This record gives sequence, structure tokens and C-alpha cells, in this order.
Amino acid sequence: MSMGGAKFGALALALLLLGSIIPLGLAEGNNTTGSYTGALDNSTREIMIAGQLIDQLQRLSKFAEEKIEPIKDRLPENSTILVHYELAEDYRDKAISEYEAGEYYDSILDSLTAMHHYKVALSALKEAKEKVQDVRERIKIEIERMTEYFRFVERTIRLAENQGIDVSNLTRLYNETRDAYKTVLDDLKAGDYEKAKADYETAKEKKALLDEELRRVREELAYANADKIVRDFLLKGEKGMEIAQRAIEKGQENGYNMTELQERLDAFREVYDEVKALADEGRWEDALNVMKENRETIVEFHNAVGFVLRKARERELEEKLKDVRAFLREMNGRIQRDSKALRELGREGVDTTRAEIQLRVAAQELRIGVELLRQGRPLQAKAHFAIALDMLHRVDEFILAHS
Repeated sequence: MSMGGAKFGALALALLLLGSIIPLGLAEGNNTTGSYTGALDNSTREIMIAGQLIDQLQRLSKFAEEKIEPIKDRLPENSTILVHYELAEDYRDKAISEYEAGEYYDSILDSLTAMHHYKVALSALKEAKEKVQDVRERIKIEIERMTEYFRFVERTIRLAENQGIDVSNLTRLYNETRDAYKTVLDDLKAGDYEKAKADYETAKEKKALLDEELRRVREELAYANADKIVRDFLLKGEKGMEIAQRAIEKGQENGYNMTELQERLDAFREVYDEVKALADEGRWEDALNVMKENRETIVEFHNAVGFVLRKARERELEEKLKDVRAFLREMNGRIQRDSKALRELGREGVDTTRAEIQLRVAAQELRIGVELLRQGRPLQAKAHFAIALDMLHRVDEFILAHS
């Protein structure tokens, strides 16, 4: 192809791209070229197109600068945003220099190249912001959930102090962890996402240490309250075995293989019978030791029962969510009724702390679900509604057991 043909091809490409390569609301006014085509020679066209591209390039460059420069120092050197932004800047400078030197053909090509790199950089920036928003939302929700965890730690500290257990280390770790999560919230409020990410990792490390100390203190509490813990285990175990047995019978009726659940039920029943025999003799600490020695068997069984209940509640939730307004009215009504019932039980001397925490979790998860619905995120909302429904079932079981 001759040089003239190559130039004509580039000019045709430029004319086509003038109205399409800048999808950011910066390409208005490009249609003016149409009234001149056919009346001007190729040289004049080159000058006019090169000039319009430089004008559009300058505006696009300013737009990209406003978006990228404020965060430029926080980006890694090899980030897509930074790599393409710097390439765009280089080609922009080159295109302007060529235009000023009268090298219009080369200026057109370099302007188009610069615009391409700006577009890639801005697209990558948009994707990064959306990802940051998702992560920020997850961090914020996790921190909100920590409120209930901290209340649980505070209650443990009070109970342990009343039993004469040393809680100085637990209290110190609690204060450090709470302050660490508060720092993350402050970072998010200040809009410093990078610092929030780093501080969030620090907060999680502190929480891991707090978890370990919390387990140690609660183990001491367990032996101080062995009779109560064993009785709770027997009560919960009896209900769990009933649920598992019904699930096995129902599954077998429908032709499902229930061997695994049956094996877990049989293994748990052996532990249950041994613990009950010791409890009947008033040997509470020995019964607690049997529970500790068979912790894996107990956890596996209750996980299996939990799975059965989750599946049943998923079906229940699917049915309820066919009418979201009715579901929300029902849930709010249940929360209010359960709150009143717990207050009445508290006046009767029943320790309702755990049920109150579960009720607060239910209310919080319901609020999060509603907010996600407003944001047009129904799948995420459904997950939070499922937690809320599960918590309310647990509260209802507690109220029924103590009424």
C-alpha cells in the first residue's frame, strides 16, 4: 500500500473513532467534521482531525488526572491503572508535540493511542473502585457483627470475675481488640481504604489472641459450672437425636442414603449415654471430661443436625420470601413478641442473656438484609435473612423450654 493509501486509511479510522472511542461523555461536538468531508483535501482534513483529537485528548487527560492523580502514590508500580495512565501521558505529550511541529498524521495516530490507554486506565479504576466498595462493605458488616462478640466477651469477663477467675489478660486483650476494630471504622469513615485494609489485618490478629484467651477462661468457667453445662448438653443432645431420627426416617421413606447421619447419631448416642450415667450419679466434672474427650464426635453430630435444620429452614425461607413484605412484617412481629417474652422470663429469674444476644443478632441481620434489598442485592440479602430466621428459631426454642 502506498503512503497516500496508508494516510487515507488512518484518516478514515480517525473519522470512525471520533464518535466512538471516548465513551465517557467527552465526545460531544464531533459531528462537525461531517459537513466538511468531500469539500476539503486530505491535507486539510489531517489538520482539522488532528486538532479536534488534541482538543478531546486534553479534556480526557484532565478528566483522568482528576481521577487518578489523587491515588497515584498509593498504587503499585505494575498496576494496570498506573501502567496505562503513564503510557497515555507519554503518548499525549508526543501527540501534542507532533501537532505543534505540523506532523499531523503522526499526531492523529498517537492521540488515538493515548486515548486508548486512558480508556483502559479509567476502566481499570472503575473496576477497582467497585471491588473496593464490595470489600469495604464486607469489612463494615464484619465489624458490625463484632458488636455482639464483644458483648459476649464482656459477659464472660463478668461471670469469670464473679467466680474468682483471673481475667486480667482477657480484659487487656479485649480492650486492645476493641480499639483495633474501632481504628478500622475510623479509617473507613475517613475514606482511607488502604489504611483500613492494613488495620483490619492487625485487628484480626488481635482477635485471634483474644479468642484463645477467651477459650481458656471459658474452660475454667465450665468446670466451675459443670452441672449446668452437662444438663444443657443432655437437653440439647436429646432434641438433636430426635431431629436426626426423624430426618433419617423421612430420608429413608424418600429413598435417600442416610447411612452417614445414622453413623453420627449412633456415635453421639454412646457419648450421650455415658455422660447421662455420670450425671445421674452427680459426677458432673467426670461427665464434663467425657464431653471434652469426645468433642469431635459431639461437634460432628451437631453439625449434621444443624445441616438438617438449615435445609429445612432454607425451604421455609424460600416459601416466605415469595411475599417479602409479609415476611418482614412477620419477622418484626416475632422479634417484638420474643423481646417481650424474654423480659417476662427475666423478671421470673431466668438467665436470658444468650437468647437476648441471639435476638439482637436476628434484628441486626434482618436490618442488613433489608439494606441489601434496597441496594438491589437479593442473593446477599437472602443469606442475612437466613441467619435472622435461624436466630429467631433458637430464641423461640429457648422461650418454649423455659415457659
